[in-house]
Amino acid sequence: MVLLSQSSAAVVTATLPAVQAHGETITSRFYQRMFKAHPELLNIFNKGHQATGEQPAALAASVVAYAEHLTGGGDNRSWELILSRIAHKHASLGITATQYTIVGRHLLAAVGEVLGEAVTAEVAAAWDEVYWLLACELIAREARLYTQAGVGEAGSVWRDWQVVECIQETADVVSFRLVPADGGPLPTFTPGQYVSVAVDLDGGRRQQIRQYSLSGRPGSTHWQITVKRVRATGDAPEGAVSTFLHEQVTAGDTLRLSPPFGEVNAVGDEGPLLLVSAGIGLTPAMSALHHLATTETGREVVLVHADRSAADHARRHELPDLAEQLPNLSVLLWYEEAAGEAVDGLKAEVAAGRVDPSRIPLPAGAHIHLCGPVPFMYQVRAELLRRGVSKDRIGYDVFGPGMLHD
Repeated sequence: MVLLSQSSAAVVTATLPAVQAHGETITSRFYQRMFKAHPELLNIFNKGHQATGEQPAALAASVVAYAEHLTGGGDNRSWELILSRIAHKHASLGITATQYTIVGRHLLAAVGEVLGEAVTAEVAAAWDEVYWLLACELIAREARLYTQAGVGEAGSVWRDWQVVECIQETADVVSFRLVPADGGPLPTFTPGQYVSVAVDLDGGRRQQIRQYSLSGRPGSTHWQITVKRVRATGDAPEGAVSTFLHEQVTAGDTLRLSPPFGEVNAVGDEGPLLLVSAGIGLTPAMSALHHLATTETGREVVLVHADRSAADHARRHELPDLAEQLPNLSVLLWYEEAAGEAVDGLKAEVAAGRVDPSRIPLPAGAHIHLCGPVPFMYQVRAELLRRGVSKDRIGYDVFGPGMLHD
């Protein structure tokens, strides 16, 4: 168990409220400082999440959660989930141990700039200890993940993959099927895991990286990712990588992908399975269904999916075949714009409007997997908890840097 020194624990406990109150200001200042000193790190971070404030908020929440964990005030299980999620995300980006020195220097400097004279030498030393305990724990976890993925050196996660097919699923969704450009074997993965995709923008002058769930069947002859084009909304710019993939990438092109990472297993271990998704959140659910169709055909599975309309429901044409292969599959669909939109060849209930979580079927002892917009998952998860489901039985994927908080 990682322990904070007694003297630092007292200081951190006393100053935690101030750091928590100014957390997002501190982390926003941190990113400004770090990117000015190390503009090459802009290649790693999502500009959209920076613009909306999601990235600074997530970093602030993580540091505060870890400080609470060290001082005995936090939920150990919740922190374990945060730590695992961060480690997998970092590994998918090829984060190296040396980069933690850069982050630590600018993060602690930002604390001093925001809190001013309140940051005495004693306070600075205590929070430095918190940071390096966190950093060392993540470095160790990430080293194990690199070893498990067969990555010889941290940071060398990239492999060239050739696009063999582009499938236009809806107006804003395309599936890309890929094989290793070197002709080598495809790594195995678990439904719910993702890969990082690195693309060169602005004529190769700027690299950007995004994560996409593997949406096909483990053990197939190819990998598949299903990508929704992110349109500009409010303060958030359009998705640079999704737009590039939609507009520039065709069959025969090469993309750089990481090995599979991600702490969430969408199929669970055994027993009934409830898959609840909305919009492009269907990707891990589709991977899970295709996996079960070849491995556990008799398993009881409930699929609940919400979308704007039938036309926006990507890959719905695959559901009839999956239902034939999975005789104990039940499907319940919600379309905001229309009801009665049957899927040809599929026995499914189709409701109008937004999902009513109280109507979601709940098989006894089911493993539950959620994926979709955060407000949607909050609403569904809250209803499941109200109905007596244990937190341990609910897994979820979040698009972006955040976590669900109790």
